[in-house]
Amino acid sequence: MAMDDVDIDARGLICPLPVLRLRKRLMGVSAGAELTMLSDDPVAAIDIPHFCASEGHEVIENRDMGAARFFRVRRGQ
Repeated sequence: MAMDDVDIDARGLICPLPVLRLRKRLMGVSAGAELTMLSDDPVAAIDIPHFCASEGHEVIENRDMGAARFFRVRRGQ
């Protein structure tokens, strides 16, 4: 995967910064839009799905890529 294909590169950031970056970007897109993010913070595997569930967004993809975790998130209403 090329970095050009990732909307948010949150590698090197620790909790709560990956969630805050995702939240800010989601506020700038319309409902149904999808964003992708990479994070190497181990807590992001828990925080990103929890944030999305509590805010009405959907985690479409959540996979371990070795050095980082890849998320694809669809904005809710």
